[in-house]
Amino acid sequence: MADVVKGVTLNTDCIYFKGDLPCLPHKQHGYHCTCPAYSPIEKRILIIKLGAIGDVIRTTPLLHKIRAEYPNAKITWLTLTPAILPKNAIDEILKFDLASVLYLQQLHFDVLFNLDKDKEACALHDSLKATHKFGYTLKNGVAFPSNALANHKYLTGVFDDLSQQNTKPYVQEIFELCGWEFNHEEYIFDNHEDKGYNWNLDRSKPLVGLNTGCGDRWTTRLWSDEKWITLIELLEDAGYQPVLLGGEAEHERNNRLAEVTNALYLGYFELPKFINLMYQMNLIVTQVTMAMHIAIALQKKIVLMNNIFNPYEFDLYGRGFIVQPEKQCACFYRGTCKFGVSCMEELPAEKVFEFVQKTLATEDRILQPLV
Repeated sequence: MADVVKGVTLNTDCIYFKGDLPCLPHKQHGYHCTCPAYSPIEKRILIIKLGAIGDVIRTTPLLHKIRAEYPNAKITWLTLTPAILPKNAIDEILKFDLASVLYLQQLHFDVLFNLDKDKEACALHDSLKATHKFGYTLKNGVAFPSNALANHKYLTGVFDDLSQQNTKPYVQEIFELCGWEFNHEEYIFDNHEDKGYNWNLDRSKPLVGLNTGCGDRWTTRLWSDEKWITLIELLEDAGYQPVLLGGEAEHERNNRLAEVTNALYLGYFELPKFINLMYQMNLIVTQVTMAMHIAIALQKKIVLMNNIFNPYEFDLYGRGFIVQPEKQCACFYRGTCKFGVSCMEELPAEKVFEFVQKTLATEDRILQPLV
């Protein structure tokens, strides 16, 4: 039912209606609320996925299923990193802060998905009003499955042996947690190609992006400068153009590598520009880190270097290979190596190079063997 203010009809249930600003149909066509664009909200969906950035990115395939199941729904997503989310696929993106929580507490949702085990996310799951809730709740002050659908994902997160036995990729686990079957729905992501970034790149050669860092939490993933230099030289000799990628934390290392090789290093950038630089690449070599999620989201060919994580966790969508050290890693989900030198040093540059060549030469979908 429409509302009336001083004789003016207002469709406050319309997905376009803002209440504090003119709506898009009014700005574009001058329509008032008796307009042909009127689209009533049939369902309200809330996704709570706060961070980290990579986990937020790899949760976006859910949007395909939500839109299919609830075509006239208003989707709201609460996160710590709103800039990373695709604005054209989500009706309302909120940054996790007091203002957003106060606002959400006044609404009623048809479906709430809490996909984080952070205590504050679980507390929100419990405090917000929703007809159906999925994911994680609080029990005795700690995260706990909201219903049986979350049991598998929950248990693999609290017991290492169960995590090591898991053969389901993260995205499949998230779909199942929500009660759906995963059919390899792609990530939804903005490549920022419309921003007008101008890159001075020699496109006569295949561009191989080398993401040399991995953050400061899981430093057991790092590869030494010597390994990167060997890989760069192999790529150069084979006619590829290596491009060094990273953020501020990798700046010093990338400068060092660029000084002793012919690898191209253009510097580090704000996130949208970094994403667009990655979009220019023909293939990305990276460890398990944010750049891996971005590469998958951009549908790039990828060679993923992994040691401390269960390789089944990562779905490369048939566009690459996971390469691992010659010896089995003994530091599962550890930030530091208990032997002092990470087994990542047992991964030869020659092996990574071999699978760069193999991936670039493969046109059909790769069955993603572990090598």
